[in-house]
Amino acid sequence: MIKTKGWLIMLMISLSLFCLNACGVADSGVATDSSNNKVAEETPTITFEQITPQQAKEIMDTETDYIIIDARTDEEFAEGHIEGAILIPEYEIAERAEKELPDKNALILVYCRSGRRSKIASEELIKLGYTNVKEFGGIIDWPYGTVK
Repeated sequence: MIKTKGWLIMLMISLSLFCLNACGVADSGVATDSSNNKVAEETPTITFEQITPQQAKEIMDTETDYIIIDARTDEEFAEGHIEGAILIPEYEIAERAEKELPDKNALILVYCRSGRRSKIASEELIKLGYTNVKEFGGIIDWPYGTVK
């Protein structure tokens, strides 16, 4: 009796797994209609990469082709910023990015004061089609030098 129950349970699990795959219930990354016909392919979501200030500094020290975006205000920028940074406040990214950052595949490093606005700016850059955005938080956590 116990052997029969074991085989019955295994049979039910096997049929369930088969049905999940055959019926299109399993997530294959492709949307299907009720007849299991492919209707649209999902595109991978591109997002910005969160890195540490130390990783950003390493990029700045070893790479030559990158852009640093300071997403703060004019006043904050004037008080001190990372050398070579371009000021594009987070609330101006949507209107200024494509004009000032024509290469959408360029390596872009983004920071602000605490990390909140740089995340917003990075998300906006991704929405605009930029593909290599790295956000490294706020200047308050930047242990390296700044310029005025």
